Amino acid sequence: MEQMILRLPNVKAITGLSRSTIYLRMSEGTFPQHISLGSRAVGWLRSEVADWMEQRILESRGSELGMG
Repeated sequence: MEQMILRLPNVKAITGLSRSTIYLRMSEGTFPQHISLGSRAVGWLRSEVADWMEQRILESRGSELGMG
């Protein structure tokens, strides 16, 4: 399976999170870790960001139903 790498502007646009929130959640272990693309470049695997978003949706819907 071919992986797609997202750069920070794409991750921000897709998730609606700010740069500082992304890095804070990474440090808390509640957001996917970035991967190094070079000496000054990082990216995130699209599949991991998509999985993270799906989990947030499931948790939100569960709490709306009194299940989470």
